[in-house]
Amino acid sequence: MHREIAEIIVKAGRAADTQSGLQALRPKIWGMLHAPPGARTAAIVIHPTSNFMGHYLLEPLARRGIAALGLNTRYLGNDSVLLLERAIQDLGAGVAWLRAKGYARIVLIGNSGGGALVSLYQAQAERLSIDRTPDGEPVDLVEGDLPRADAIALNAAHLGRSRLMEMWIDPAVVDEHDPRPSNPALDMFDPRNGPPFSREFLERFRIAQRRRLAHIDRWVRGTLAQMRAVADGPRDMAFVIHRTLADPRCLDPSIDPNDREPGTTVWGPPLAQNHSANSMGRFTTLTGFLSQWSPGSRGDGPRNLAQTSVPLLLVEHTADSSVFPADIEEWRRAAAGRARHLQLVGGDHYLRGQAPLVEQLADEIAGFAAGL
Repeated sequence: MHREIAEIIVKAGRAADTQSGLQALRPKIWGMLHAPPGARTAAIVIHPTSNFMGHYLLEPLARRGIAALGLNTRYLGNDSVLLLERAIQDLGAGVAWLRAKGYARIVLIGNSGGGALVSLYQAQAERLSIDRTPDGEPVDLVEGDLPRADAIALNAAHLGRSRLMEMWIDPAVVDEHDPRPSNPALDMFDPRNGPPFSREFLERFRIAQRRRLAHIDRWVRGTLAQMRAVADGPRDMAFVIHRTLADPRCLDPSIDPNDREPGTTVWGPPLAQNHSANSMGRFTTLTGFLSQWSPGSRGDGPRNLAQTSVPLLLVEHTADSSVFPADIEEWRRAAAGRARHLQLVGGDHYLRGQAPLVEQLADEIAGFAAGL
């Protein structure tokens, strides 16, 4: 088995993409390739910010004759200034790197938050339409940056960062600058509201979530416009979004039921994670918010998947506490009849300590790839 660190040169983005001057001037992304002899098919496992160089699928896929590249974007470990429009350019550099090595077929594996990323990538690879980032700045995407892949595998895939924020943002927040005060009528952690949660409470809760997110979105767009109206003024600004992990499904397993353990999230107890100083989307910028978390983000996974034409393997982990059956159904509808649906029974989001399920998943991906 050949193992190789992938050192891939990518186009320079904004200076704020990294605090490293050297990386800004000579930008590279990194990955780990596990390559069996004679392989003609390769897979890329990717996420917008997580380090997938040690992903649990790399070795199992390579043992089954598929070269597997765990690839990172330039935003590894820091999504505060992440632009999805630049992240897909990084993924394209990885696809081109594998094509140059002679691999005839390439499967994009979008794991967790990587699902929406690979869907956006393939949609743009099949029909490029992006020429600016959501804040209006030009982005140098050209067709050659985005070579088409041959198939997509979605593994415990979220619908997208903007969709997560819509379903997870806490509507009980009453002060965007102070995470402590709470509106008891909208507080899912107030035992007077549940669990179990009434239909009436859930309807009010979801409406209030969308209202809070829309309020932040208007503030972001207005602030950015004011800043950029000043000659030689700043082009961006950092800010904090408090309490971003409040999904009633985490406390009430009767909502969108699967095999998950109630009272959990993928990172720990919901209340603690909701108030955590480093939870989802906590630290961001005006431009990063518009690209990732805004209702106007281009990162809606199912919407992008519907614009692709390649075969799809859709993998559901039935004990997942963050990707629910309704999400899987939305992916399936977007695929319009071309999805092969696999259930990993009892699998949690990360398949922690579930080696037999990892092997089953690798078998299914290898079989899927062999049929391309």
